[in-house]
Amino acid sequence: MADTSVLTGATSLTRWRNAIIAAFGLGGISVSAWGPRLPAVTAELGVNTGTIGLLLACVTVGSVTGLVLATPLLHRLGSRRSVTGSILLVASGLVLMGLSVITGVLPFVAVSFAVTGLGIGTLDVLINVEGSAVERTARRTLMPLMHAAWSVGAAVGSGIGAVCAALGVTPSAQFIGEAIVVAIAALAMSGAIPTGTREEDHGAPLGRADQIRQWLRGWTDWRLLLIGVVMLGVELGEGSANNWLTLSAQNNHGETAAVAALFFTVFATGEALARIFGGPIVDRLGRVRTIRLTTALGIVGLALFILGGTAWLTLPGVVLWAVGVSMGFPLGMSSAAETGPNPAARVSVVASIGYLANLAGPPVIGLLAESTGLLGSFWLIVALMAAAFAAAGSLRRPR
Repeated sequence: MADTSVLTGATSLTRWRNAIIAAFGLGGISVSAWGPRLPAVTAELGVNTGTIGLLLACVTVGSVTGLVLATPLLHRLGSRRSVTGSILLVASGLVLMGLSVITGVLPFVAVSFAVTGLGIGTLDVLINVEGSAVERTARRTLMPLMHAAWSVGAAVGSGIGAVCAALGVTPSAQFIGEAIVVAIAALAMSGAIPTGTREEDHGAPLGRADQIRQWLRGWTDWRLLLIGVVMLGVELGEGSANNWLTLSAQNNHGETAAVAALFFTVFATGEALARIFGGPIVDRLGRVRTIRLTTALGIVGLALFILGGTAWLTLPGVVLWAVGVSMGFPLGMSSAAETGPNPAARVSVVASIGYLANLAGPPVIGLLAESTGLLGSFWLIVALMAAAFAAAGSLRRPR
């Protein structure tokens, strides 16, 4: 790499790796900060569910905007300052969220949700670019572990919200308190991130217009789009589990509310464990065979869940479903960053496809369920997981 500021000494590399793992964890904590507190936020604002849905849409709009802005931000500020700045932007959004809930002014609340989403979307691209650079320097697969840190952070964030709700801590106090902790952690870890932009040396730096054109050209790159097919399948599988797994276990398989909640806990745990221990498997099998193995297991798991009549079939199906969606996003991000120059722009393209599948896919499943039933609509996930299996060759490492 032309980025001579990237240090390859063992101590520096370990500190860099740990800093990016921490950044993934902080992202997970932040993105799950408000979910457990939405009932209390709804009550404090005196609004209905529809209004809350519009506020959450502001997070989505902000996140997608962040995906686009991450590339020019990286080129302008460099890796250390852009990663640290994006985490501080998330923390600022959480502070604004806390203050806006106190004031009860809905436009202020909407802006705070959008700012938080903007920071999260920007951070998502930047830490995946950094994670890919760490992998290349360390010469071993680390992205699944880093994404596991995001999953663990999300679980921790949800737990913090649950504990604060049980103790009677107001959402505003929680949001502001978490923002302070996140900001301090970001500043503490920033020194371990090397400066530079993680760009290969391709001559003179690109201007802003050239950067935008290069990002747009990414949408015509067949390999990036095939990586996007992998992301589409696994992220629809993950997003659908997050939104529909518990409901389908209770309404379609006749499980109690407690057992249905246990199903989702099993799914989240299975996905996190697969990512934690998946790195050595990827190094042994390679990205392509790992994706083909995991997506094949995911297809089997979904079929067991759809067709199984008892928990003895559906619960193993949930485990295989979790394994099936665990590796596509981290390995897709790594592959996208290696397909050519300007890795941030390339990561942004496939991340946009992943976000679209994760956020927009579950409502599509819900609409399809109106005519096919919820379990019947899950066959769409099976079809797209099969497409991910077929497109797995796009993740092959460049020579």
